[in-house]
Amino acid sequence: MITHDLRVIADAAIDKKGERVVSLDLRGIDGAIADYFVLCDGSNTTQVGAIAENIAEKMKEEGHRLYRSQGEENCFWIIQDYGNIMVHIFLKEYRDFYRLEDLWSDVPRKEYKERRKTAAKKTEQ
Repeated sequence: MITHDLRVIADAAIDKKGERVVSLDLRGIDGAIADYFVLCDGSNTTQVGAIAENIAEKMKEEGHRLYRSQGEENCFWIIQDYGNIMVHIFLKEYRDFYRLEDLWSDVPRKEYKERRKTAAKKTEQ
């Protein structure tokens, strides 16, 4: 399901300390290139690259093909195309400059935070 895929991407970004992880639902926009955008940012290029690699790895584990990716050569803004989901991983300054969310300010938006780790279940005695 698409909500599961969005969560996989968000969790993969958060695992590598991605910040301001959000998804934008573009299904109501005529001519949109994807159903969803997922955006996040990192504080340096090494982190941006690590976030992108982790997302690609986790999505591959889920059986999703990465159709196209661009931006790995400098890690300022990496875009990953999963068909109906486009992932934008920014260096913080680039996200603040381009303000992609402002272009889509009228679409449904969901913010993702780190999920609490569930406590280990007590074993029956």
